[in-house]
Amino acid sequence: MSALKIMGSVLIVVGIAALLYGKFSYTKETDYIKLGQIEMSFAQKETVNVPVWAGIGAIVGGGALLLYASKKGGSRIRSA
Repeated sequence: MSALKIMGSVLIVVGIAALLYGKFSYTKETDYIKLGQIEMSFAQKETVNVPVWAGIGAIVGGGALLLYASKKGGSRIRSA
């Protein structure tokens, strides 16, 4: 499988996931305090909303890459 086909497939999967879930969360350490032997850190949960157009764009882009890769690979004629 060529790199273009792999990238196209990954884009399609990411686009579908973006449409199904619509957002993702991650934890970010914001502050770190050290006073002598006492150490404290604070974590903050961040949420990122993924726009619908980004999911659709990823699916369309992945499909275009798959079509391009199949046209590019199918036009080669190998002689023995």
